[in-house]
Amino acid sequence: MPAKAKEFAAAATLPSPGDSNGDGVSIRGLTHSYGELTTIDSLDLEVPAHGVLGLVGPSGCGKSTLLELISGLQEPSQGDIALGEATSAAGRLARCAFMPQRDLLLPWLTAIDNAALALRNRGLRRAQARRRAGLLFERFGLAGFERAKPAELSGGMRQRVAFLRTLMAGKPVMALDEPFASLDAITRGEMQEWLARALEADPRTVVLVTHDVEEALYLCDRVAVLSARPARIVDELSAPSPRAPDRDEAVTDPAFVAARERALHALRGGAL
Repeated sequence: MPAKAKEFAAAATLPSPGDSNGDGVSIRGLTHSYGELTTIDSLDLEVPAHGVLGLVGPSGCGKSTLLELISGLQEPSQGDIALGEATSAAGRLARCAFMPQRDLLLPWLTAIDNAALALRNRGLRRAQARRRAGLLFERFGLAGFERAKPAELSGGMRQRVAFLRTLMAGKPVMALDEPFASLDAITRGEMQEWLARALEADPRTVVLVTHDVEEALYLCDRVAVLSARPARIVDELSAPSPRAPDRDEAVTDPAFVAARERALHALRGGAL
């Protein structure tokens, strides 16, 4: 394991969610449309408390829309979504931290104030929020850029700040939309290792959207493969278990390779 990834693993302590028992995600008969355009059709999904579900599918199939529905940013046209006992959009929003594809950092705030924003929203004073965020800020390899504005950061650094902000929200459910998409291959692999160990140390319920089947199988307990729009589940598979502690070892394991090929086959079929 690279030295930086070992450092991330050793420091894998996330802010505690409000409910230590966690919330699962339950989706029943979910259909969503924009006017006459149906994006999701009759979808059923279950994610147990502290489970990690990956969603892969063709571009434009509705994966990001599904995350917004889970997070309470939209209400479905039909069907039910529950995060624990929270079924309304407002209730889901209170239980779920959503990280979109774009980092959405506030340009007038420094990097550390962007990272600490979730803590400020939870009532912490600025100095206390900065101190708490600063501990993880350093461990993300961002030390020295605390006072930098977003325009002064690289794309990968901006994404790490945004991801840290999501973690600091301390909510029991996280909806992650391509969280490492803008990172270079080496940093992306290190962050995948860090996230896997962080979730072992402090479990959350996670729904992860990614175009990278290998990333989904490495980070998630289960992977749902979606069809082209309107999104339906064309396959659902469990990630190989137990997972090797080293990412390079994990992704070359024969069981992992077989699962990856099955997911890719389903993805090719779902894109037709």
